[in-house]
Amino acid sequence: MPTTNIVSILEDIGRLLEIKGENAFKCRAYAKAARALSDNLTDLDQIITEGRVREIRGIGEAIGSKINEYFATGKIQYYEELKKELPESLLELTGIPNLGPRKIKLLFETFAITTVGELEYACRENRLVNLTGFGEKTQEKILKGIEFMKQHKGEHLFADVYTQALAIRDKLTEKAPGSSVEICGSIRRRKEVIRDMDILVAGGDRDALSLAFTTLTEIEEIYLTGDTKTSVRLISGIDADLRIVEPHEFPFALMYFTGSKEHNVRLRGIAKQLGLKLNEYGLFHGETFVAADSEKQVYERLGLQYVPPEIREDMGEIEAAEARTIPELVREKDIQGVFHVHTNFSDGSDSVENMAEAARGLGFRYIGISDHSKSAYYAGGLKTDDVRRQWDLIDSLNEKWFDFHIFKGIESDILPDGSLDYDEDILKGFDFVIASVHSNFRLARDEQMARIIAAIGNPYMTMLGHPTGRLLLSREGYDIDMKVIIDEAARHNKVIELNASPYRLDIDWRHLPYARSKNVLISINPDAHNTAGLTEVFYGVCTARKGWQEKKDILNTRSLGEVTQILKG
Repeated sequence: MPTTNIVSILEDIGRLLEIKGENAFKCRAYAKAARALSDNLTDLDQIITEGRVREIRGIGEAIGSKINEYFATGKIQYYEELKKELPESLLELTGIPNLGPRKIKLLFETFAITTVGELEYACRENRLVNLTGFGEKTQEKILKGIEFMKQHKGEHLFADVYTQALAIRDKLTEKAPGSSVEICGSIRRRKEVIRDMDILVAGGDRDALSLAFTTLTEIEEIYLTGDTKTSVRLISGIDADLRIVEPHEFPFALMYFTGSKEHNVRLRGIAKQLGLKLNEYGLFHGETFVAADSEKQVYERLGLQYVPPEIREDMGEIEAAEARTIPELVREKDIQGVFHVHTNFSDGSDSVENMAEAARGLGFRYIGISDHSKSAYYAGGLKTDDVRRQWDLIDSLNEKWFDFHIFKGIESDILPDGSLDYDEDILKGFDFVIASVHSNFRLARDEQMARIIAAIGNPYMTMLGHPTGRLLLSREGYDIDMKVIIDEAARHNKVIELNASPYRLDIDWRHLPYARSKNVLISINPDAHNTAGLTEVFYGVCTARKGWQEKKDILNTRSLGEVTQILKG
């Protein structure tokens, strides 16, 4: 077995003991032993075989026995027990600047934070500001440290890559006037997690385009340059390819480099059935090039309805295109208002009035304020007096506007038994109630299902918030059967949230066609904790489109009057 593994294990034990709060001498002993083994890796197998591990300076009896145990059994029982007590994922937090073991322990004990993604989300919700030993500056430093770590991951959140791709596209468009420049790949298909970036360009001088690309300030390393392809690594850690084609090849290349691979295979099969050949360079009948002015025309040449990029995943879109039943997907401009908005009554940064004014400025007709409920003590959850005080404020603000309305809501914790977080006399006073799981994530499947189903059956519950609880690239969702949850929502006429936070994008788009088949309304909610967060509804729309959602499938595409009637119902 690899001798380097034991070095890592000893380092991990030392760091976990630090987080646990063990005495410094014991923690340092494991770090010291790891360094000692690292200095003797070349001869370590022989040293172990000859039983001379205790001869290595810095290895005592207790640690020496654990090293021998590892080489005899392939594991260290003490390490396995320690990982049961403290999640191994806490070790990743130790790589964040300005975050020592004591602070990690406090975060774990206070907020049950075990991963970098959970910590980042907590920072963006301002949960660390009032925590002893932290504060606003520390929170900002932690966020910067997390950004540094994210640069070295192989996968990236869609929102992080998308904004960079837009900037690069715009710069290339400016440097190559008259050229066609488009973002392709999984970014164009709006996948929630992105591995790399593809930029397609047609027209212009190829050498000049390649030079313009490689001299962008975003570039860290150039892998290769050529007439048709230039590959680089961005400072943010994302690999990016520039593809250059002739103008007449552009529609075909745009289709090909957008993907998905499975979708392209299906298209090539259809072309073959028609006696044609389709690739990134064009559509051919024998050696004759079959011209097309756009992607739409390429699909027409194949006898298909145009397929929007978001749904090109070989999940029924080819059959729908053949039958010409591709739906008209929801657009961002269809959204008339937003729910799931936090204010400074709980863990938001801005006041109710500021959030409402920002929503009006974005052209929305209504907003649903939904601060955390009382059990969410970590997020400043509202006690009964706070709720009534907020209701009075909302009533006064609603008197100011004839063209805009604030709905009174709450994000109520779903308690482990499935009950909601207030008595009936309070719950019935809200215009809407978002019910969300914020604790006990690791309940057994049956228990978690029963919990959520009970909440859906509550007559005061309006919509299920971030239904799987996932945090992208950080935390898997709860162990639940989403189809059953959708069935229950349909049975009780409840809404399911599509949480538009780019850290969540939850409900997963793969479940949306089933929700649509069951006539379950979806609400695209920004989960905004400040005014800027309201714009994240865009990412929710991207995900809704990927899940085949039409305007009619979304609650908050409806007018103020229609929504009011639905909420009353």
